[in-house]
Amino acid sequence: MASFIKAWGLVIISLCYTFFIAKLVPKGIKRLILIFPVVLIFFIVPFLISSIHILGITAFFIAWLANFKLVLFALGRGPLSSNPKPLSLPIFLAVSCLPIKIQPRPKPPNSHSHGGFGPLIYTIKAVFLVLLIKVYEYNNKLPEKVVLTLYAIHIYIALELILAATAAVVRAMSDLELEPQFNKPYLATSLQDFWGRRWNLMVTGILRPTVYEPLLQLFSVLGPNFSQFPAAFGTFVVSGIMHELIFFYMGRLRPDWKMMWFFLINGFCTTVEITIKKTINGRWRIPKVISRVLTLGFVMVTALWLFLPEFNRCNIIERALDEYAAISTVAAEIRRRVTASLL
Repeated sequence: MASFIKAWGLVIISLCYTFFIAKLVPKGIKRLILIFPVVLIFFIVPFLISSIHILGITAFFIAWLANFKLVLFALGRGPLSSNPKPLSLPIFLAVSCLPIKIQPRPKPPNSHSHGGFGPLIYTIKAVFLVLLIKVYEYNNKLPEKVVLTLYAIHIYIALELILAATAAVVRAMSDLELEPQFNKPYLATSLQDFWGRRWNLMVTGILRPTVYEPLLQLFSVLGPNFSQFPAAFGTFVVSGIMHELIFFYMGRLRPDWKMMWFFLINGFCTTVEITIKKTINGRWRIPKVISRVLTLGFVMVTALWLFLPEFNRCNIIERALDEYAAISTVAAEIRRRVTASLL
């Protein structure tokens, strides 16, 4: 808790400095230079935390998303600059350090992706996640690929719950409508659909203006039909680097670059897919059922091969289970003391 308060206290102070610098300095290179020390601080902040859960969230929220947002903000772009009216300090802090983006136009009532069943669905997923954690106690009795597949399910559900909970808290405190974080990735009909329109939309929304669009402009000499290929591949490269960084924070181990290869392979295949689509130009399409199986199958096979083994190498699941056990012990002790005091 002490390390958490120290790390996030530093984050809040740094963002307050950024907020007031923006009031004094117009967008451009000068503002970027003045904000750059905050970017460096945000790369250091995860090293101040020891808890694997808080560390992973902080690395994702701060070292990656917040830093990219601040670079865009310095240049007058991105979620911190795209609103018609300047953000108040509390909203600026929330949008900066949390994976949220304010909707440009409020959605009509009852338009959320899960409809009125949203709370129930999230409750079911939370219960399923608890059951999944219990299954990890039998890791030694399960085949390795089965355990890695459980990791993949765990990642999706945990990310969805964390991001949805974060958005719900901000929505309740600010009365703002926020963009969804996932769009049913299990229904993706292509790699382009999976990575660009369904999986972790906050990351997609940040990578597009910080990496994809600048590269698209850089390679514009190739023409509009070809410049998006290196731009798309370059975006996967940056995503791979940031994932390697996050797992370096969590494992403190020298990268073996398998995760990077996961994104390089998916990036290459996505650009090939885009090329084929342009060549065919809608003249022939694979049935949706087959394309969904092929898409998820490809992502899962490459993840089982390159991405998910990183959890074992960094001993992340075992450390997470130790934290769950510690929390359970503390909770039991609190209950015992409360009961004793009442009696």
